Amino acid sequence: MSFLDCSCISPTQVQPISIEDQYEDVSHQYLSSDVSECTFTWGGAGSDDITALSANSAHYQLLSELGKGFNNLSQVRMARHTPSRQLVAVKNTNLDECTEDELLQLMNEVLLSRLFRHPNLLTSRLVFSSCCQLWVLTPLMGYGSADSLLRTFFPDGMSESLIAYLLHGVLKALQYLHLKGYVHRGVKASHILLSGEGRVYLSGLHSVYSMMRDGKKVRTVFDMPHHSPALLPWLSPELLRQDLHGYGVKSDIYSLGIVVCELVSGRVPFQDMPPTQMLLQKLRGSHCCLLDVAPSPLGELGGLKVSRSGVDSGIGESVATGSLTRTATAERPQSPAPKNHSATLHNLVQLCLQQQPDCRPSASTLLTHAFFKQVKRHHTRDSFLSLMYPAVPLGVSSPDDPPVSCSPTPTPSCHPPTSSIAHPTEVVWDFS
Repeated sequence: MSFLDCSCISPTQVQPISIEDQYEDVSHQYLSSDVSECTFTWGGAGSDDITALSANSAHYQLLSELGKGFNNLSQVRMARHTPSRQLVAVKNTNLDECTEDELLQLMNEVLLSRLFRHPNLLTSRLVFSSCCQLWVLTPLMGYGSADSLLRTFFPDGMSESLIAYLLHGVLKALQYLHLKGYVHRGVKASHILLSGEGRVYLSGLHSVYSMMRDGKKVRTVFDMPHHSPALLPWLSPELLRQDLHGYGVKSDIYSLGIVVCELVSGRVPFQDMPPTQMLLQKLRGSHCCLLDVAPSPLGELGGLKVSRSGVDSGIGESVATGSLTRTATAERPQSPAPKNHSATLHNLVQLCLQQQPDCRPSASTLLTHAFFKQVKRHHTRDSFLSLMYPAVPLGVSSPDDPPVSCSPTPTPSCHPPTSSIAHPTEVVWDFS
């Protein structure tokens, strides 16, 4: 049953939609080949496969809250499928509280999840409705988002090895989206998720926009993404400009450059600027850079000062031009001194943040960049754990936890029950 075919929605009559009838499942084209090299061999892929789980809310035991999203209409929780004991993530959205436009956004995200199928793209293959609640199930991302890892375990930035590992998976997902004619428009650290088995996922499909018009792929589009105020620090100059030139898939490459600075420093460039000042800085060509490089216009590529050591320092820093006085979150300490970064990392940032979109490399080209040579084809569990230390994955809970929603109730409720289980209240996923 479509989630829009719900008796609790009274303002608008919406016809049920069979998602499978609208789109052809092309998963076999991508699951049989082009598997990301950034994938570990232990643990198997079964823990990330939820397609065999039941579409019945009574079979899920809701545990700790992971985050909120969609204008705070959605609540994301860790849950256990009681028949199989498998841990998953459940996003509950109260459809009664959604406007007609929001319902269309939800439907679009579900449709895209059926259309897309890639090992580095987080899609929702199990969606069902229970009363007025839309249930969207995804594999549990044991390590949460890159943003939560920064806030909790790496306040001064991640090592270059871990950054390369995360970005490689993101680029594989972007390569897939761009080849299919879509621009993501929401690339940021909170949309980069890492499973307990070490697989990198790009989420945030609610911002994805099609570049297909009349069966043909166009070079530019003009639509502004929903919830754009929260995305402003990551958006490209051409997207923010909103002029007749429009923007294309290269805007995602600019956002990736901002993400690199975010992962290196633990801070979001441009975050402490008023929106107008941020726009002016970007349109003038000012950009964020690594702290061992003096801020300069993007055109001055020849004046790039590379790392003195040329090796991975393990910790980094980034700044926005004229902006280094306040951190993205008040809890993050200031880095005591500049750190050295590899020349390849500097070059990667410069390439991504070039002012002219045509000068930025494609996702396919970036995958061949020298910075990603350190991403080995085969990994071991020990090597992965050494990259993630001291972070620990979610999902370690007692098998005797009391169920919260594993039994049907006589009167259906439009609101998910509140868990009485004591879990950390740290929000580990940002779905905005």
